[in-house]
Amino acid sequence: MGYTLAEKILKDHLVEGELKRGSAIAIRIDQTLTQDATGTMAYLEFEAMGVKRVKTEKSVAYIDHNTLQSGFENADDHRFIGSICKKHGIYFSRPGNGICHQVHLERFGIPGKTLIGSDSHTPTGGGIGMIAIGAGGMDVAVAMGGGAYHIVCPEIVKVELTGKLSPWVSAKDVILEVLRILSVKGGVGKIIEYAGEGVKTLSVPERATITNMGAELGATTSIFPSDEITRAFLKAQKREADYTPLQADADAVYDRVITINLSKLKPLAACPHSPDNIKSVDEIGNMKIDQVCIGSCTNSSLLDMMKVAYILKGKTVHPDVSLSIAPGSKQVLNMLAENGALSILIDAGARILESACGPCIGMGQSPNSKGISLRTFNRNFEGRSGTKDGQIYLVSPEMAAISAINGYLTDPREIGDMPDFKLPEVFTINDNMIVPPVAEEDMDSVEVLRGPNIKPFPTSEPLDNSIVAGVSLKVGDNITTDHIMPAGAKILPLRSNIPAISKFCFAVCDESFHDRALEMKQSIIIGGANYGQGSSREHAALAPLYLGVKAVITKSFARIHKANLINAGIVPLTFQNEADYDLIDLQDELELTNIKSAIRENAPIVLLNKTKNKVIPLVQEFSDRDREMLIDGGLLNFTKNRA
Repeated sequence: MGYTLAEKILKDHLVEGELKRGSAIAIRIDQTLTQDATGTMAYLEFEAMGVKRVKTEKSVAYIDHNTLQSGFENADDHRFIGSICKKHGIYFSRPGNGICHQVHLERFGIPGKTLIGSDSHTPTGGGIGMIAIGAGGMDVAVAMGGGAYHIVCPEIVKVELTGKLSPWVSAKDVILEVLRILSVKGGVGKIIEYAGEGVKTLSVPERATITNMGAELGATTSIFPSDEITRAFLKAQKREADYTPLQADADAVYDRVITINLSKLKPLAACPHSPDNIKSVDEIGNMKIDQVCIGSCTNSSLLDMMKVAYILKGKTVHPDVSLSIAPGSKQVLNMLAENGALSILIDAGARILESACGPCIGMGQSPNSKGISLRTFNRNFEGRSGTKDGQIYLVSPEMAAISAINGYLTDPREIGDMPDFKLPEVFTINDNMIVPPVAEEDMDSVEVLRGPNIKPFPTSEPLDNSIVAGVSLKVGDNITTDHIMPAGAKILPLRSNIPAISKFCFAVCDESFHDRALEMKQSIIIGGANYGQGSSREHAALAPLYLGVKAVITKSFARIHKANLINAGIVPLTFQNEADYDLIDLQDELELTNIKSAIRENAPIVLLNKTKNKVIPLVQEFSDRDREMLIDGGLLNFTKNRA
């Protein structure tokens, strides 16, 4: 029996366990990336580990989230990260150089390598044939220190692509179709592996669009083969030496196979407020729109921008529509300027934003009240845009551009004939915004620069024998990390200050949570299904830790958030019977008796609702390492205890 592509790379990097579905494994990590919204905390954690230099093949820190410098906080964080990188062996991508996933694909991604990043859309690297996984900052810090990355060995789902995309139907429509089939929960515990003749019709940027939004499936990662198209992309980036051909064995066995005929796909949109709320443009109709935003790590490549420029050429943005465009990297922006496409975008009335995450992370460009905004982004969670009642639709760049001209949602197939858009044979290469670290022998001369907003991360204590605590919050299904720890221009500058940022914890769900949790001193949160879906932000675990949350009990968890809770020393448990969720209310007093010994021995866990006198069986799903971490009080204590 042969191996899938993902299995081949995992096998080559396996350091613990065996490639058996559902079993705990550990893999060696070749590369890491961080971004500034999560990076400050990751580097504070790296410092606390006491490792002098990173031990990966390549580690890169990007500044792309907190780029709006309305106060000293973001600028201070950027200086801190830059000085840490210079000292400890990390490459530093300066503000303005671009979005981490776009730049990493262009300049650093290598087929067959492993990459973890403190951003949930790190699987973008799968478009170039990497095993690229989003993780919490603490996991990234451990990997930078030479530690392995621990996961549950995933199932492998094969998506067989046949045919070829019709004119003005795009890679964005492919991943929206996958989301329609699998839902935002359908990828949990799985790797999505793309194969078939249709793969050969997709460029690397198109593949990266698809793997990028695999994060919205809840998947561990997504991956495409590395083939001659990959080679051509790397050659154009003057990195052909990094090319390695990679594909699955012909007799590889998959846990599930999905077939998608690219020729039959139609333009699709994800409707408010979930990436899997998929409808065709025909089903939605000619809906009047207020705003269009083009960019993000999903759709900001040169190929995307050239299609947009073609559509906008000689046209003017509708007077009722605000159009903003953010090229994904300095390379993309440079090449748009060189070939004249940037002038076309400006002439049409587009507002050109810097090469950064921008509106996707809630950093400006919030729509008007109840405004309908078409975005080429990857998430449309309620309130994420910065406008609480904003109606956000996720669409392709092609649909976004023609709709901006017409003022209403428009099927891009109405444009007519489509040129054969091709990537350049050689990209403009200028890495002057990437700062290399100093040599190891010079590192002691580098001062780490800390601003007053940078506070120590919260410490956790070893697990108590029993937990007796009240319910500080009860929430429903599909709670996202944006619900738990919102982003946006107001909150992101506080990412290095857990006491300050904790004031916004769960504010989207219940503005009184922060004060109530502090007053209770220790508490338990009750949640529904797919709790913690969305980004990798470990602040969604660290803020509750600071506020005294000892356990989170849900119907089910999203993968990264569950790992982040364990890393923080918060116990994540699930109901044995989902109906028991209804037996608990806000402020009920709960007791987890002998929780420490139950976790150590993998014994049954019973929750006593002392208020209602109900006994509720719970399920623990932990690896042996998870158990030790929880008993120690989290990953940092676990690492220190075994140093």
